[in-house]
Amino acid sequence: MIRAAFFDIDGTLLSFKTHRVSEGTIRAFDALHRNGVHTFISSGRPMVLIPEMPVSFDGYVTMNGGYCFVGDKVLLRRPIPQQETDRWLQYADRDGICTMIFTEHEMYVNTLSDPIANAIRNQLEFTMPPMMETSQMMGRETFQIIAIMPATRDAEVLGLLPHCRLPRWHPGFSDLVNADNSKAIGIDCILHHYGIDRNECIGFGDGGNDIEMLEYCGIGVAMGNADDSVKSHADFVTTSVDEEGIEHALTALNII
Repeated sequence: MIRAAFFDIDGTLLSFKTHRVSEGTIRAFDALHRNGVHTFISSGRPMVLIPEMPVSFDGYVTMNGGYCFVGDKVLLRRPIPQQETDRWLQYADRDGICTMIFTEHEMYVNTLSDPIANAIRNQLEFTMPPMMETSQMMGRETFQIIAIMPATRDAEVLGLLPHCRLPRWHPGFSDLVNADNSKAIGIDCILHHYGIDRNECIGFGDGGNDIEMLEYCGIGVAMGNADDSVKSHADFVTTSVDEEGIEHALTALNII
């Protein structure tokens, strides 16, 4: 029996085309709640970038598992080691890499002119954070970094930051988080709080940073718009976010 459902945001709850939650997803959430299923966000976004949606959530896995909470109770907060945050910022400053940092409640970017960063902003439809010099970001407790860089840099960056990982879900940039953080770890924390077994939960996602979630949940559902590399880790592949993928999967799996 499914008692908990976890949802990625971009490409899963929100369409990249409409930036909205579909009518079918709203119907699916209503049915889940009628059946007593708890619903949760599981996202790489920080809370400051999670928009209001016409569906409700019982808790949040944010920043790829680095900051998780239910109501006012923070269940997990695991920032990037300060030494490695500062080392990344020095590297980014040296090579002119556009960088966004996410603290507990705020976010900053070191330039507003990077074309890839602005394309991502348009794709995800969010307001760019305040600009701050890279040197001024130093010393701030940071839970996640967005590094606007190609995948060809990943190996070098991982060598520079041995206590971090790069859950990449876009060719133009990567998230950078504590190596001990993942959506799966955040979900485990939430389930423990509610006394729910992992086999009693279902997770929906479409990006590379959703793979651990899809593997961890009792049922992992990949959206139809996900890459094949993500679909290969899922128990079930549904239709796309623009084809009522969430409602389709929950109906096909006899959960609603």
